[in-house]
Amino acid sequence: MSVTAPLGFSAAGLTAGLKPSGTKDLSLVINTGPDTAVAAVYTSNRCKANPVLWSQKASANGQARAVVLNSGGANCYTGDFGYETTTLTAQTTAELLTESGTDTQAEDILVCSTGLIGVGGQDFRDTIITNLPPLVAAAEDTVESGEAAAEAIMTTDTVAKTATREGSSGYTIGGMAKGAGMLAPGLATMLVVITTDAKVEQSVLDQALRASTSNSFDRLDTDGCMSTNDTVILMSSGAHDAAVDEDEFTSLLRELCLDLMHQLHVDAEGAHHDIAITTQGAASEADAVEVSRSVSRSALFKAAIFGQDPNWGRVVAQVGTTSAEFDPTQIDVSINGTEVCRASGPYEDPEKVVFERNVDVVIDLHAGDHTATVWTSDLTHDYVEENSAYST
Repeated sequence: MSVTAPLGFSAAGLTAGLKPSGTKDLSLVINTGPDTAVAAVYTSNRCKANPVLWSQKASANGQARAVVLNSGGANCYTGDFGYETTTLTAQTTAELLTESGTDTQAEDILVCSTGLIGVGGQDFRDTIITNLPPLVAAAEDTVESGEAAAEAIMTTDTVAKTATREGSSGYTIGGMAKGAGMLAPGLATMLVVITTDAKVEQSVLDQALRASTSNSFDRLDTDGCMSTNDTVILMSSGAHDAAVDEDEFTSLLRELCLDLMHQLHVDAEGAHHDIAITTQGAASEADAVEVSRSVSRSALFKAAIFGQDPNWGRVVAQVGTTSAEFDPTQIDVSINGTEVCRASGPYEDPEKVVFERNVDVVIDLHAGDHTATVWTSDLTHDYVEENSAYST
């Protein structure tokens, strides 16, 4: 189960016809209460899609009744018409929920889209608006409905991504995510909806979400490309009336975000190797993140891993491009447990490195006590082929 695992949530997913594949492409998650608290984080890309612009305003008051999501079109850079489409989506959904007995305003509805930038014309609008009534009518609190909602947000994903966690007092956190390409911060290219029946204040939701995303989704950087549509939403129904330990809640939320992030990671477009780059011995966490991220974005490094070439020189060279504090003569590098570089020179025989699907690269700067990991993928023929023909 995913978003329907917690009490107080229903969901739906159906085929509206936005995607030529004929697979599910319109999704809905409804918070039936009693609480409607929400926290959300969005892409840091300055070029934001219309749904992001709408949802940032709508979620600013910390309350939301539902989120509507579509695949098959990003509705980004589609002008005023595209923003009107997002507004109509929210208005129509609010009217339908009101008619069903839940008084709802358009500003209570968040909207997310994913797909090709520039897609969001009249056909796109008509397809979404005409399919909202059956979408709302189909919403249920069942396992199948949660699965359908998760399937409907997939684009180049090969599998739906879902996760759940349960607190010691019985509350539940559930989530669904999509993303397979353009995975880089802020937030990677993803849509994520997380639900919980834990009774917590909105401020707690916000703090917990930001703490969790900063160490999970923000550390996924498979291709260095930042999306215009990234959105991570956390909604609380407060339907499980039991005491909640805030530290435990944050810890479980972080676990769930890491779970979803790793599911996104292993499904990255065209990847043959799932790479974890850990920088330790850094003067600060920021330094550790900067070094790991810099290596993760090196096309030379990523190509070397694809070819199963333990070329540690490409790692050291990339470390040198950062502003992190370190002595250039004291860098150690290990690849899958083999220390191929010590004190910035050759050490163990690189032929000892055994390559499997998972590749662990550890960089030691010997400059402090801080550590951070960034996850990335190799640069493959499959990735190039898939993205060279994405719009056709």
